[in-house]
Amino acid sequence: MNIMIFGAGALGTYFGSRWSETGENVSFYVREGRKVQIEQEGLQVISVKGNTKVRSPKLVTNASEVSSVDLVLLGVKGYHLEDSLPVLKEFVRKGAKVLPILNGIEHISILKDELGEEAVLGGLSYIIATLDDHGHVQHTSELHELIFGPLHPSQEEICASLSKINEHANFNSQLTSNIEEEMWKKYMFISAMSGVTTAGDFHTGIIRDVPETLKLVENVMSEIGTLASQYDIHINQEDIDRRMKSFQSLPYEATSSMHQDKRKKNKLEVEHLQGGALRLAEQVQLKLPYTETLYRLIKPYEIQKK
Repeated sequence: MNIMIFGAGALGTYFGSRWSETGENVSFYVREGRKVQIEQEGLQVISVKGNTKVRSPKLVTNASEVSSVDLVLLGVKGYHLEDSLPVLKEFVRKGAKVLPILNGIEHISILKDELGEEAVLGGLSYIIATLDDHGHVQHTSELHELIFGPLHPSQEEICASLSKINEHANFNSQLTSNIEEEMWKKYMFISAMSGVTTAGDFHTGIIRDVPETLKLVENVMSEIGTLASQYDIHINQEDIDRRMKSFQSLPYEATSSMHQDKRKKNKLEVEHLQGGALRLAEQVQLKLPYTETLYRLIKPYEIQKK
């Protein structure tokens, strides 16, 4: 399979490197600055699940350099989505299906509108990873899961092929026929985790130590679960309890990618995550007071400067 990693950030580099280990034909579509960094520093994963290095990674900076693509793993930040669309369209014209693993929900409808329903798979990942100053992936927890599935009947074949490939890759993989439900469950989890860690400037261990703050995490999850029901996705208390258990099992110092970005004074995904939930809620005339409060607390950090 010809796999294109769109953006060699922490997630894209991690899964792309794991596929490269299995011998798949993996290329990385990157900006010029990232290309220079990779050429100087190499492409490495430092992981509790085993280190790996991609020797002579195939780096692409222009879609015209590629003749054929089967699958694009889209792992950009939500605020880069719009700028990515012209290149994604070119990859789709060359035969690619797009597997987005962005946090959130709104991007699926945007991608379908721009690329066509048959081109967009459903997907998400559970992983705690970040890039260090050398551009290497630091993967610090046992979590490294890729969940995906078809959103259109025509996608069943490529999903089955990818599932077969993933049997030999060093990460956990799940092919599901209920991918929309799984995406909403991830959205529920990440909205709470990213919102509370970023707004409060806490890692997960501190939150777990304070029952009142831990309850806020559960309240945000419940809000997103109620929102999901307005879009015909059923999330029950058992689903929330399971995600709360996952939250409490994270390493003490674990935190969200948005909180990491806040600490680094990088741009934040607050509009894509909490802002997206509020827009979806407005469409169905639903109030999300906990999510809205977190959104308003995080927004000022968008103007922070390094």
